[in-house]
Amino acid sequence: MTEFFFDYGLFFLKALTVIITIALIAFFVFAAASRSKGDSGGAKQGSIQIKKYNEQLEDIKEALSFSLLDEAEQAAAEKVQKAKRKEEKKAAKIAAKKAKKQRGSGETIPDEDKKSRLYVLDFDGDIRASEVEKLRREITALLTTATPDDEVLIRLESGGGMVTSYGLAASQLDRIRDKKIPLTICVDKVAASGGYMMACVADKLIAAPFAVLGSIGVVAQIPNVHRLLKELNIDFEMLTAGKYKRTLTVFGENTDEGRSKFIEDIEKIHGQFKRYVSDRRPKLDIEQVATGEIWSGQDALDLHLADQLSTSDQYLVDACELREVLMITYTEKKSFMDRFSIGVQQTIDGVLVKWLDRLAKARYSLG
Repeated sequence: MTEFFFDYGLFFLKALTVIITIALIAFFVFAAASRSKGDSGGAKQGSIQIKKYNEQLEDIKEALSFSLLDEAEQAAAEKVQKAKRKEEKKAAKIAAKKAKKQRGSGETIPDEDKKSRLYVLDFDGDIRASEVEKLRREITALLTTATPDDEVLIRLESGGGMVTSYGLAASQLDRIRDKKIPLTICVDKVAASGGYMMACVADKLIAAPFAVLGSIGVVAQIPNVHRLLKELNIDFEMLTAGKYKRTLTVFGENTDEGRSKFIEDIEKIHGQFKRYVSDRRPKLDIEQVATGEIWSGQDALDLHLADQLSTSDQYLVDACELREVLMITYTEKKSFMDRFSIGVQQTIDGVLVKWLDRLAKARYSLG
């Protein structure tokens, strides 16, 4: 009898595994089909969100100050704060009414009390620079109102990736410079390779003391399984039109001529990369830094890879004293399937990053 239940349980688990596998395959096929259908239907809808950093900072300051008071002091402070907010609301209402009246009469509205603005954008880059679409929409939005009296701050983190993707991302930042709007880029952790291609566009480049900058180089890696296919007596044929249509391949036999041409193409891209950086940071000795190496701290400052050592947090806090600081974010509406697939991808990425982090900690430590 025990053997029967064991066999039945084993059969049940096998059957359940097959059902779950089929269900998952069907789900992902449906998700892929839904995504393709959505992509073919035109651009996805999204919206620009704006948050006032000054108000957030003031709320934090008030909350902390309030928590340090006793009950009687808290009651008195709350009463004073309520009266203050009432007066501010009243003043804003009067100002709005006055401005409306002036616009109606054709008068010029004085802006003596108007503060210049600091627009803050975030870019967290992956290999494909996936956030470039978000970045381009945010820049398009701020350029409708920003003036040369304002400033744009990009909080940038990226270890680089595909040349074409990061070239487009850097070109988006060039749009800000072309409008003569001061551009500051803060790097708290890393701006390497394509990340530095973006960072070098800044009028002022600020890096945290241990942030990594540089890696001005190009790398390409292609596996080749030709010898394995040859041992298995498998032929691979590739037909091309154009002498250099395909220089190196995964399955075919690579030649010295094809390899030389591939290296030549990489050198051309590297040369373009160097020209782009040196045009935007003329103080750099480009031949000294365009070796693929990375630098941080005082070394990055001495080589003119950065202009100042600080954190983005301190820069924002200081800016609040003189400017209106606005956090700009473009949020795209996502379907359930999109959110689910992104969640799965982030979970997998999280597991991989965690294990890579453990391996790195096993090799390196500060103590």
